[in-house]
Amino acid sequence: MRGWKGAFAALFVCSWAGNQFSPLLLMYKQVEGYSTVTVNAFLGVYVLGLVPSLLLAGPLSDRFGRRRLMVVAAGTAIATSAVLALGVTGAAPIYLGRLLAGLTVGTAMAVGTTWLKELSTGSYDPGADAGSGARRASIAFSLGSGLGALAAGALAQWGPWPEVTPYLVHLLFAVPLLVVVPRVQETRAARPVHESVRQALRLPAARHRRFRWVVAVGAPWIFGLAALSYGYVPVLLSDQVGDLGVAYATLLTVVALSISALVQPVAKRLDRIDSARGIIVALSVLTAAVAAVAATDLLASPVLGVVAAAIAGTGIGIALSSGLLEVQRIAGPAHLAGLTGLFYAIAYVGFLLPTVMAAVTPPFTTTELFGILLVLAAASVVTATVNSRRHLPRPVTAAEPAPGRPVAALVDESTGTPAH
Repeated sequence: MRGWKGAFAALFVCSWAGNQFSPLLLMYKQVEGYSTVTVNAFLGVYVLGLVPSLLLAGPLSDRFGRRRLMVVAAGTAIATSAVLALGVTGAAPIYLGRLLAGLTVGTAMAVGTTWLKELSTGSYDPGADAGSGARRASIAFSLGSGLGALAAGALAQWGPWPEVTPYLVHLLFAVPLLVVVPRVQETRAARPVHESVRQALRLPAARHRRFRWVVAVGAPWIFGLAALSYGYVPVLLSDQVGDLGVAYATLLTVVALSISALVQPVAKRLDRIDSARGIIVALSVLTAAVAAVAATDLLASPVLGVVAAAIAGTGIGIALSSGLLEVQRIAGPAHLAGLTGLFYAIAYVGFLLPTVMAAVTPPFTTTELFGILLVLAAASVVTATVNSRRHLPRPVTAAEPAPGRPVAALVDESTGTPAH
C-alpha cells in the first residue's frame, strides 16, 4: 500500500487508537467504580500527551522526515491498545495507555495530515485536486475516530471481556502499520542539522494575522462541540438511558463523526481562497449545535441528543476541512507540519470544555453556562466574518511549485511580508 493510501491508513488507525476510549468512560466508572475525578484524570492524561506531540511532532518531521515520525506513531498506537488491555489490573495501565494515545494522535494529526496532503499533490497523485489532501485527512480522522468508537462501544456493551476485547480488535489493524508505513514514499527528506532544536521548533507562520483572527478563532469549537455532543451529553442523560449508557455514548460518537466525514465534499465547495466562507459556515453550524446541546439538557431528551450530535458532526466536518485548507494556504513548506500541529493543538483545547463546565458548576448553573457558550460562539462567528477577506495569503510567485514542494511561499497582503 503506497502513496496517499498508506498515509491514509496510518492516520485512520492512529485516530482509532485515540477515540476508542471515549464511549468506555461510563463503563470504567460503573464496572470498576472509578470516581468522576479519576475518570476526568484519564481524560486529562490524554491531553498531556496530545498537545506536546501536536506542537513538537510537526517541526520534528520537517527536520527528520515524515515517515520516521509516522513509524513512531504506528509503534505508540500498538503500545496504546496493548497497555489499555491491561486496565483490568488497575488504574496505572489506563493512565499510561491514555498518555500513549495522546502521543499517538498528536503525532498522527500533525505529521500524518501533512504527509497525506503532500502525497495528494500532482507529484505523487496526478489525479488529485487542490483540496484532496485536506479532505482525505479529515475523512481519515473522522472515519478512524468513528469506527474506533463504534467497535469499542459495541464490544464493551455486548461482547465478551469488555475491558480487553475492544483493544485486541484495534491491535489487529495497528500491527500491520509496521509493514505499511515504511513502504510509503517520503515527501520531506531529512535535512542536515545546521540549527538547534529550539530554532527548528520556531513557527513564524503562527504569527500570521489570518491564522490568529480566522483559524485560531474557530479551532477550539471543533473538539469543544465533539466533547459536548458525545462526551458530556451521555453524562447529562445517564438516568434516562440507564443500562444502555455505553451504547448511547457510542451512538452519539458514531453519529457525530460519521456525519463529519460525510460532509467533506460539501466543505470543499464552501471553501474560497478570497474569504473565510467555509469557517464562517462551520462556526454558524457549531453555534446551532451548542443551542441543541443546551436544549437536550433542558428537556432531558435522548432523541434530541442524537440531533445535537448530528448538527455538531456537520460543523466539525466543515471546520476541520476549511481550517486545514486555510492552514495549507498560510504555511510555507518549511512550516506546514508545524502549523498543522498548532491548529490541532488549539482545536483540542476545546476538548476540556466539559471538565471546565463541571468545575464551575456551581456557582453557575448548566443553563447559565450554555448561555455563556452561545454568546462566545456567536462572537466567534462575528470575528471570523469581520476578518473574512483580511490578511489573505497569496503566492510570492505565480510559478508552479517545484516537484515535491507541497505549497508555495506565502505573503501577508496586509503587510507584504512573508508569512513563514
